[in-house]
Amino acid sequence: PPAMSRRVVRQSKFRHVFGQPVKADQMYEDIRVSKVTWDSSFCAVNPKFVAIIVESGGGGAFIILPLAKTGRVDKNHPLVTGHTAPVLDIDWCPHNDNVIASASEDTTVMVWQVPDYVPMRNITEPVVTLEGHSKRVGIISWHPTARNVLLSAGCDNLVILWNVGTGEMLLVLDDMHTDLIYNVGWNRNGSLLVTTCKDKKVRVIDPRKQQVVAEKAKPHDGARPIRAIFMADGKIFTTGFSKMSERQLGLWDLVRDGGSRLASAAPGTLRSRGHAGCRECSAAARVPREPRALPRSRTQRLFWGTDPDPPIFLPSHAPPPGCQGRWRGGLGGGHPISPPSPSPPQSDLFQDDLYPDTPGPEPALEADEWLSGKDAEPILISLRDGYVPVKNRELKVVKKNILDNKPPPSPRHSHSTCDPNFSRPALEEVLEEIRALKETVQAQEKRISDLENKLCQFTNGTD
Repeated sequence: PPAMSRRVVRQSKFRHVFGQPVKADQMYEDIRVSKVTWDSSFCAVNPKFVAIIVESGGGGAFIILPLAKTGRVDKNHPLVTGHTAPVLDIDWCPHNDNVIASASEDTTVMVWQVPDYVPMRNITEPVVTLEGHSKRVGIISWHPTARNVLLSAGCDNLVILWNVGTGEMLLVLDDMHTDLIYNVGWNRNGSLLVTTCKDKKVRVIDPRKQQVVAEKAKPHDGARPIRAIFMADGKIFTTGFSKMSERQLGLWDLVRDGGSRLASAAPGTLRSRGHAGCRECSAAARVPREPRALPRSRTQRLFWGTDPDPPIFLPSHAPPPGCQGRWRGGLGGGHPISPPSPSPPQSDLFQDDLYPDTPGPEPALEADEWLSGKDAEPILISLRDGYVPVKNRELKVVKKNILDNKPPPSPRHSHSTCDPNFSRPALEEVLEEIRALKETVQAQEKRISDLENKLCQFTNGTD
C-alpha cells in the first residue's frame, strides 16, 4: 500500500548501515550449546567476555570465553559450575565486566566473579547464592543504573528484586501475574518494568510502589509467546504472532493507549533488544537447529523511528549503533557480527550519529538510593576514542547477621554451647587468613597459566 511504501523509502541515518559477519578464524567452534527447551538466548556478551550455556551432566554449567581469543574451543576448557540443574539464563553485570549472574531450574540465582585470566579449573564457588523462588528461575536482568540490583523471575509467577551486595531481597512482586512470565525488561533509568505473560497481557509495573501502572491485553492475537522491551523514549516495542502464526511487531504508547502493529510472514519466535542511545531496536528470529533451515541474512532486522513518524524497516544484520557488536549463536559455535559501518564508507572521521554516547560502567545510584525512590539516568560515555574495559573490580558481599535483629537473651538464661574462648576477633582473624589463602591460590593459578602459555610459545618456536 502507499502508506507502507512511504515508510520504506523515508530517509534514515541508518539506512545504509550493515553489520558484517567475521571470518571463520574469528568465530568460536566446538561449543556444546545447551539443548534445554527454554526460550532463552543461551548466551551473553560484554566488552571482555562471551558466556554461553552449555551441556552439562549432573547439573548446569556455562562457559566463559575471552573476546580476544577465538577459534576452536578446547573440550577441557574450564566451565562455571555450581547449579544442580540446567542453567536457563545468564546476564553480565552492566557495572562490572567481571561479574555475571545465572538462573537455573534448581530455583536459585547465583552471582559469579570471573578472573581476567583463564582459570585452570572449573569455577565452582559463586560470590553469593540468592534463594527465594519455589520453582525454576528462567529470567534474570540487572538494573541499568543502580549498583548491585538484580531482578529474577520464575515459574512461580514471582518477580524478585535483590541487593546482590548484601544477598537480600529488596522487593517481591507476587500478585501481579496470573500465569507464566515470558519476559521482563527495565526502562532507560530503571524506574519501571515491562512484562509479558501467558495470560496475553503486557504490563508496565512500578516495582517500588508494587503496582501495575498500565497494561494492554492481547497486543498480538496469536497463542505463542509475546515479548516486550522499553525503547529509549518510553514507548514499548513488542514481538508476537497473529492467529495465523505470522510474526508481528508492535510499537505502543501505553500511557495514551495508542500504538501500531506491523506484520511480517513466517513462523519462529522473535527476540528483541533495544539500544539506550537512540530510538532503535533489533529483532532476531529464533531459527531451527538445522543450520541450513533459514538463510543467515534473514535472521535479524533493525528498526528505527522518531515521533511522530512510524518505524523504518532497515537492512538485515544491522546491529545497534554504539554497541560492541552483535552475537549470534548457532549449532556448535558462535558467530560475532561486527559493529556497523556505512556502505560505501563516507568518511574516516568518527560518526557520532551512528555511535551515540552509550551507558558506561559506572552506576548512577546505589541500591539503597534507588529503593528509597531516587531515579537517575545512565552515566554515558563517548565511543570516539574507543572503549577500554576497566580492570577487574571485586564484588564484595556484606551479609547482615539475622541475629542482630533479635533481642538479647535475659542474663538469667544466658548460656552458650560454643567455646567461650573463641572471640569475635579470633573469628575475624581466621576469615582474614582464609581470604589471604584464596588470593594466594588465585595468584598461583595465574602464574601457572602464564608459564604454560610461555612454554607453549617456546615449544611452537622450536618446532
